[in-house]
Amino acid sequence: MANQVTSNASRPAFITKADIISNKGGKTAGLVSGVVRLQYYESILQDTIKATVIYADSGDSIDGKSVIEGLPLVGTEDFRLEFTDNNENKIKVDLNVNSVTPIIEDGMKNMISLELVSEEFIRNEAGTSRLIHRYDGKISDHIESILKSGERSLKTKKKVDIEPTKNDYNFIGNGRKPFYVLNWLCKNSVPDGADDQSAGYFLFETADGIHFKSIDKLLEQKQKKSFIYNESPDGEQGIPAGYDGKILEQISNNSINAQQKFNFGAYNTKLVLFDPFNCFYEVVEQSASNLSTKKLAGKGLPKFNEKFDSEYTRTTYMLVDTGTLPSGTTKQQLEKNEDPNFQAAMTLNQAIRRYNQLFQQNQEITIAGDFSLHAGDVIYVDIPSVKASKDDTVNKESGGLYIIADLCHLVTPDGTWTKLNLARDSFGRKGNHSKRN
Repeated sequence: MANQVTSNASRPAFITKADIISNKGGKTAGLVSGVVRLQYYESILQDTIKATVIYADSGDSIDGKSVIEGLPLVGTEDFRLEFTDNNENKIKVDLNVNSVTPIIEDGMKNMISLELVSEEFIRNEAGTSRLIHRYDGKISDHIESILKSGERSLKTKKKVDIEPTKNDYNFIGNGRKPFYVLNWLCKNSVPDGADDQSAGYFLFETADGIHFKSIDKLLEQKQKKSFIYNESPDGEQGIPAGYDGKILEQISNNSINAQQKFNFGAYNTKLVLFDPFNCFYEVVEQSASNLSTKKLAGKGLPKFNEKFDSEYTRTTYMLVDTGTLPSGTTKQQLEKNEDPNFQAAMTLNQAIRRYNQLFQQNQEITIAGDFSLHAGDVIYVDIPSVKASKDDTVNKESGGLYIIADLCHLVTPDGTWTKLNLARDSFGRKGNHSKRN
């Protein structure tokens, strides 16, 4: 089992490097001694990572001047950031300055807020990154090409973790930005080996690199750590056996709104297809309860009132792109002139449902700083059951496995904490707080 994260782990973390490099002349200023607050963010709903550094500048940071004047600081500067928690888990990232916001300015000192972003976040705006070529073949191959290897790409040098897709999709870039196309391809992707009921991917970045992962693959992971929220005193004595750490604050954000979920099409959908090639008209109704989705974080999807359960609640219309951009030689293209480019019936509404199901249950928790956790990881959470008599019974409905949807590490002179927004697609406590199957 991993080292337990106790209340002692919320002591101030170690910021070992916070170097900013001038765009003009390559001068470097070390900001470690002046950092008064660091916030570092990851999310499966964000393309890239970001951080915010608040720095107290005494006016002698570089060449006897402030950072803003001495470098000078104008934006896009390289920023080397390293920080370590009290269990020796390190985050090391290279970022760029996106914005500079003065907080306090007087004759004796300055305090500035630096918003730091990934290089790819800024490179996405470059005209030479816009996609103009034709892309043929598997979607996962397109993802890799757009991220790093294509003539027009983000040219990232980071580690790229791409889950293979089952389906092909041919398209032309039409001058669109890379991240726009990457996120568009996510909702059109089906995992390799899936049973045509598992559409939907996320593209996101962590300190470990850039990830392209299906919803089902994320839910299929083994839990990384287990945490419990209880009323025992802080310290190792307050963490029962089988848990890695204690939840310091917990908020259940499980606001139930059936009308909203139905409006989004989380469970029952209708797809209307029209093929202009042969004027074929088709209506496809699908219900999540009738599809054997195997990868659920909880025990099962919610059971609704029977009088609403079979009604479709969202309708999607699409022209079938028969014969559009077939790949191969001229002869092969002619042979494929009746083949659709996109399998809408098995992909479009399935992805809509899976994205909206994923945030069915939500928890917001705060733990002592733990830099080993990343967006997209699966953790196990137990919270106490609400009962008339106080005991150690855990909540069998809200507890269990969750995906880390959003993550923020906060480092201040007073301490270090990690706040996690957790999400899952189903109800019921499944699994075990220990790492046994």
